[in-house]
Order: sequence, then structure tokens, then C-alpha cells
Amino acid sequence: MVLVDGELTLYMERGGKTLLAWPSAPDTDPTEDTRLHSAAEALAAAARAGSLGTVTVERVNGTAALTSPYGALLESAGFIATPRGLRLRA
Repeated sequence: MVLVDGELTLYMERGGKTLLAWPSAPDTDPTEDTRLHSAAEALAAAARAGSLGTVTVERVNGTAALTSPYGALLESAGFIATPRGLRLRA
């Protein structure tokens, strides 16, 4: 769970395959949402620090991570596209 300014912004389900995101506004482009960007960076930092191990996000808000509008956001935070989804190694 990633909180930004006390608000739930990202929630990674157990196993790290599914990520749920709460944008600051419903129609906001995820790559322009500063709150989501901060949350993605925090998630990536936690994975790099070894808190999460290797993470492969396969789905974001019910959509395949590779084709989701959130995919570019995760890639900008350091996740790498793989055939299974977006991966970040510890």
C-alpha cells in the first residue's frame, strides 16, 4: 500500500501481480498525475531496497500492465517491460 499525503494511491495485491491505482482525478492522464508518479517512485524504491523482492506487475486496475495507461508511469519509475508484465528486480 502506498499513501501520498495520507491518501491511498497504489495498492499492490499479495504476490505483486496486480496493482490498483487511485488517480487524483478520474480522467487524469496517469503520467501527468504527480501523486501517482510519487507513489510509483516509492513503490520502485521499496522494491529496490529489497522490501518486496522482484516484482512483476501483470495487471493494473484490471487491464494488462503492458497496455494499461499506467504502464508508462511504472516504466518511468524503473519497471522494465517483459512478456509477463512490468518487472522490477530488487
